[in-house]
Amino acid sequence: MDFFENKIEVRWSDCDPNKHVRHSAYYDYGAQNRIMFFTKIGFDIEAIERLNIGPILFKEECTFLRELTMGDTVRINLKKGEISPDGGRWVLHHEIFNNRDQKCAHITVQGAWMDLSARKLTLPPKEVVDAMERLESGQYYVHKSAKKTTSTSQ
Repeated sequence: MDFFENKIEVRWSDCDPNKHVRHSAYYDYGAQNRIMFFTKIGFDIEAIERLNIGPILFKEECTFLRELTMGDTVRINLKKGEISPDGGRWVLHHEIFNNRDQKCAHITVQGAWMDLSARKLTLPPKEVVDAMERLESGQYYVHKSAKKTTSTSQ
């Protein structure tokens, strides 16, 4: 099982007027992490151009847990979810951590591979599927339910 993680420094342009990282920057961090993974396994921009296929997303969802702010260097990992037997469709998960090792967000993406000329779904090279299958397993984020408290009044 392979563990994939990288670090991204929070930039001024990632922040909003509330002085924390804007919501869309979290999605950018996930996209950068996935591209870094594909590059690491040899499926870089040159391979995408040569093979004329690329990853696409059907759904992208983020659960925001804590703020990220300027000065944070975030750690973001990539974990596998469900992958179809032929590797054509997949789910991937990201966990984003701040400088204090606190989980700040959980991103889940559902995607597939597209033939960039035909603009139709296709299958990736076996090596890409194998690398994705070797990733550590992740899971969907589920909010922990708050403990119910009872109050007695006198």
